[in-house]
Amino acid sequence: MREYNTSRPKLTLREYGRNIQKLVDHVTAMEDRERRTKFAYTVIQLMKQISPNGKDSPEYAQSLWDDLYIMSDFKLDVDSPFPMPSPEAIHKKPERVPYTQRHLRFKHYGKNIGLMLEKALQIEDEEERLQAVGTIGRLMKTFYLAWNKDNVDDAIILENMKEITKGKLSLNIDVVRERSLFGNTDRRDSRDNRDRDSRGNGSYGQKRRVMPNTKYRKRN
Repeated sequence: MREYNTSRPKLTLREYGRNIQKLVDHVTAMEDRERRTKFAYTVIQLMKQISPNGKDSPEYAQSLWDDLYIMSDFKLDVDSPFPMPSPEAIHKKPERVPYTQRHLRFKHYGKNIGLMLEKALQIEDEEERLQAVGTIGRLMKTFYLAWNKDNVDDAIILENMKEITKGKLSLNIDVVRERSLFGNTDRRDSRDNRDRDSRGNGSYGQKRRVMPNTKYRKRN
């Protein structure tokens, strides 16, 4: 028997269509949390294809996760980069934009990075706290590169973290680099700088010799 739209459940967010809604319902019903989280990220990628005009920014990423939670009727329990919004906050979503943008020190990271760092600093176990900070650092790197497009050094991310936490984060850059807490650092820039230095100290940087005028002179 053919299923008509009038007999189907009402769509929460029409812009994503019924197939995405069915996927969200299926993922929400999964019992295994790890599997549920994995499929939730897949659904987010599908949502990006349906709504590709958004900027690659923390605000856009958060809006996708907010929509995912909304479509699950706030029942989806996964490990996401953003906390589940409350229904009250979602209803007031248009009113959140002004103060979110106005009070952020680093707008390209978004508001939730500060909240995540605050939660990480409350972890009592030192190793677990370090791993949490590392995860946030890798996420900040992604947001930074989406904003700046250039390579970013771990020291910049760490310094930004300390500013966001108002000095509460106590972490040495050597530890970050030795343990690759923020992921692998692209060192192309440093290699390029070394190449420029070597050229400057070598033949490339030397003054070009001006040869004397050796035009052919006619014999008398």
